[in-house]
Amino acid sequence: MTKFYQRAHGNENAIGDPFAIQLGENEHLKAMYLDAEKEDGYQRDQSVFGDGISIEDTLGVMVQYKNKAILNYSLNAYLPWEGFIISFNGCKGRIEVKVIEQSYINSGGEKSDEGALEEKTIRVMPMFGKPYEVEIGEGEGGHGGGDPLLLEDLFGTPREDEFRRAATHIDGTKSILTGIAGNISLRTGQAVYVDELVKL
Repeated sequence: MTKFYQRAHGNENAIGDPFAIQLGENEHLKAMYLDAEKEDGYQRDQSVFGDGISIEDTLGVMVQYKNKAILNYSLNAYLPWEGFIISFNGCKGRIEVKVIEQSYINSGGEKSDEGALEEKTIRVMPMFGKPYEVEIGEGEGGHGGGDPLLLEDLFGTPREDEFRRAATHIDGTKSILTGIAGNISLRTGQAVYVDELVKL
């Protein structure tokens, strides 16, 4: 990539750029974004390499909790797959979770591709025991059946859940504080104490 541009629409430098979204070539994206720009000025097709883009392509965060548990988080936003790999290490062994989702353009492609799973595994490695895989139930809808449950919990009648997985606004606040602290640390180069940001 040697020819830079601010946005793809109407720019010759964006022709042939595999990162560019051509809003005019998709009726839904055109109506939702291009034709609606006069309402809020939002440009959906900005170049990911443009000067105004501040989202990190690659980053790592280390978090230490009050109970001394440690979280290592790595984000790679440019890779050609959607998903995550999580490993839990503890005194009883290790659990590995791997989820790969179908790549898609949000609101611009097949609805069935949004959050559709390509691969999912849970592998348990007990301390001094034989590793085994855990069977995962198949739910219907996006994100392995999670999307319909989330929408039902928010706007419908929540189902009984023995694992109490539904998050509240307080859970969301606590979760995002890790990201806020990470951004402050990126900017300052210093460790950040979450309880100094806000009192929960």
